[in-house]
Amino acid sequence: MTSHGFILYGPPAAGKDTVTRALRDISPDYRLFSRLKVGSGKSAGYRMGTAEQLAELEAAGDVIYLNRRYGNTYVIDRPGMDEAFMTGIPVVHLGQVEGINALIKGYPADWAVVLLWCSREATASRSAGRGDADTADRLSAWDATQVDVDAHPGQAWDLTVDTGAVGPAEAARLINDLLSRDRAGGSR
Repeated sequence: MTSHGFILYGPPAAGKDTVTRALRDISPDYRLFSRLKVGSGKSAGYRMGTAEQLAELEAAGDVIYLNRRYGNTYVIDRPGMDEAFMTGIPVVHLGQVEGINALIKGYPADWAVVLLWCSREATASRSAGRGDADTADRLSAWDATQVDVDAHPGQAWDLTVDTGAVGPAEAARLINDLLSRDRAGGSR
């Protein structure tokens, strides 16, 4: 079982999914952590759940982090995280600094935190280009992410990647290099 994991933080359409796929091209050990999603809409990349399942996780103290956005509830849960670490190197997508801190505190591991960033204009273009029906909501989330970053000037990033300037393969290589340095005894 590995104790290494990656947190990819950034606004909508910053490339979290694309970079995660590029990481999988480097090694099949990289695995997207599928958050539990209670609600509707896009199901790809999530474990769809029910309000009853969420209540059971909460009662057992197994909710590490929960947030609500786009009319849905997204959950990082202890059983899901245990499974993710047993099957590879988890890559967790987050859009809130609060979520980063909750995960690091609530699930001790060797976490590397990567800020993937893109301009608001890039979010608008990418969202429209992939056919999102809720681009306006994604732009509101981009605005909230900017406020979140500004509100946490002391947040430590192990790596910052501007996905408007760096392609997915290069971003994945840079992220993979964090793990390689750590395994070689270097520092981040």
